[in-house]
Amino acid sequence: MKTSIPTLLSLLLLFAAAVPPAAAQQSGQSDDPFRAQFMRHFDYASRVLQLAEAMPAEFYDWRPGEGVYSVERVYTHIARYNYYYLENSLGIAAPEDVDVDNIESFTGKQQVVDILERSIKHVQAAVEEMPASTFTDPAQLYGQTVDGQAVLLQLITHMSEHVGQSIAYARMNDVVPPWSR
Repeated sequence: MKTSIPTLLSLLLLFAAAVPPAAAQQSGQSDDPFRAQFMRHFDYASRVLQLAEAMPAEFYDWRPGEGVYSVERVYTHIARYNYYYLENSLGIAAPEDVDVDNIESFTGKQQVVDILERSIKHVQAAVEEMPASTFTDPAQLYGQTVDGQAVLLQLITHMSEHVGQSIAYARMNDVVPPWSR
């Protein structure tokens, strides 16, 4: 039996369109447009971890002025709120060994980088696994009733604000962000 190339290509395209992407197969959730968009933005903001790793340990207690967050405090603040928004607004608990209320007291590069990385992985895993209904279900955020999407957008907004702060801190100490090299 002789099959033409156009017929084979048509069948291949039809098969490819019927098979969901690998990420969607793994979690069953990645087909949600909001989730996919959130994850792209969150992953971009998560580059702060690269900066935290690149920042020399001797600058971790540096601050640009009296009463202003130090480098390590900015990173731990990001980590705390990565857990906080999920836990307090969406009911997704932090791991049992994470004391959300005391994260901002962590010091030293390794401890700070570790908790920042764990918080990022926690958000990624939680969002990837949450039902799509969470995005539209009512949630509380700063005393207001909002939906889950608003909570996650606030998480990204908060993180991105402090990514910018971290970039400024790095540049003030002659540290070039890894993605700018």
